[in-house]
Amino acid sequence: MTTPTGIGLGLRAAFIERVERGEADGKVAFLELSPENYMHRGGPAPRRLGAISERFDIITHGLMMSLGGVDPFDDEYFRELRSFLDRHRSPWHSDHLCWCGFDGALLHDLLPIPFDTGTAIRVADRVRAAQDRLGRPMAVENISWYLELGRGQRDEPEFVAEVLERADCLLMLDVNNVFVNSRNHGFDPYTWLAKVPLERVVQLHVAGHELWDDTLIIDTHGADVRNEVYDMLAWVIERVGPKPVVLERDSNIPPFAQLLDEVAAVDRVYQDALGRWHANQLVAKHGS
Repeated sequence: MTTPTGIGLGLRAAFIERVERGEADGKVAFLELSPENYMHRGGPAPRRLGAISERFDIITHGLMMSLGGVDPFDDEYFRELRSFLDRHRSPWHSDHLCWCGFDGALLHDLLPIPFDTGTAIRVADRVRAAQDRLGRPMAVENISWYLELGRGQRDEPEFVAEVLERADCLLMLDVNNVFVNSRNHGFDPYTWLAKVPLERVVQLHVAGHELWDDTLIIDTHGADVRNEVYDMLAWVIERVGPKPVVLERDSNIPPFAQLLDEVAAVDRVYQDALGRWHANQLVAKHGS
């Protein structure tokens, strides 16, 4: 398994044929895909995905593990998921720090969990169990959330840090989600970032978002990345160095050439920040 770096793209059905035809070759460092969209597919999907994975490194990102839920894990789901990850050589697997189902019903949404120690212990136990079942590291993603579940024992970054420490797992850091939450809930996003253990960051997400009803920012993945999110991405890369960064686009998907232009724009921000990280490394090693 290889560990990609640079700017990747979340693979979507809207442009998978363009990727298969080679239009992303040399322009996208790797691809991220959600196994749940492919594990039960027949027809041309497995062949198409197999051909793509021969040309691109693949990182997988889950949608329905419900790490914050209370239902027992589904054995068949994990068997199929591990087989999929092994087939496509994903070096780790990520899923969201949330719950998304109850009593066997999948709600198709990423719902927040309380920021308290009891929840952190339960989630960390589930993350460790998932790592054992999948035979590879797990990374958890911070979500965007729109309703505060009462007064938590700690704030979100402290809760995230506790889960990471208890589970001894990795962080899939979505800087757009941090920005969205900071605007919706009134906190400083850089204070948030400074509180999480950046040494556990293994991957990042960037995306665009949209204003709803003039009062709430929604994480739609349906717009261009904002400059404030680019600035946060740069701030993190300056501190963590070369990591894989995924551009997510799920709605209002532009023509593929325009989407690749946005990948290139993310890469320019990334390369500038990486240059500053290298300079800082040299200063630390040799002194000013």
